[in-house]
Amino acid sequence: MEILDPALQTYLDNHCEPEPEALQVINRETYLKVLRPHMLSGHYQGRVLSFLSKMVQPESILEVGTFTGYATICLAEGLTEDGVIHTIEVNRELEPMLNSHFKLTNVSKKIKQHFGDATAIIPALDVKKWDLVFIDADKKNNYTYFQLVFNKVRSGGLIIIDNVLWKGKVYGEDNDADTALIRELNDRISVDSRVEKMILPVRDGLLVIRKK
Repeated sequence: MEILDPALQTYLDNHCEPEPEALQVINRETYLKVLRPHMLSGHYQGRVLSFLSKMVQPESILEVGTFTGYATICLAEGLTEDGVIHTIEVNRELEPMLNSHFKLTNVSKKIKQHFGDATAIIPALDVKKWDLVFIDADKKNNYTYFQLVFNKVRSGGLIIIDNVLWKGKVYGEDNDADTALIRELNDRISVDSRVEKMILPVRDGLLVIRKK
């Protein structure tokens, strides 16, 4: 979902780093073969995620919601030489496609895949600290995922939550259940004194949270 004017989005796309060839392939395949391909992060958001990851230089990343692996690869671009990204996907049917996509890149050995319920997998992961967490899964559990990871995120680490502008509904008159949940998440984070936070109007809204 794009909330910006298409002409502005095209201008932004043309004035950031180019989309790597492997990600161009993944983008095309996703739109050809997968339901709801709009869930893909895409060129501009992918470069934002890569940029943030490179600034943090993480040793450990957690991604909740792999989909077809586009954002996974973007985040992995910023990992240290020995760094690892753990990514959780509920739909095991995507595994063959994910394996194929990751093999197109030079970061495939840094990616550890997990399939199943993220609320069960996150507490079981043997990781002492997270440098960066990206939450882009079922929206009703966004705050649950935030709570599950928070204590393991290092001071100065980032938690990034996708789709927080929810097609513009959060600042409109809509009152459906999903919109109310996204509003509640944004409101809770906005008054959380343990973190610094801002919403970037990138695609459907990225909430970038820095733990103090």
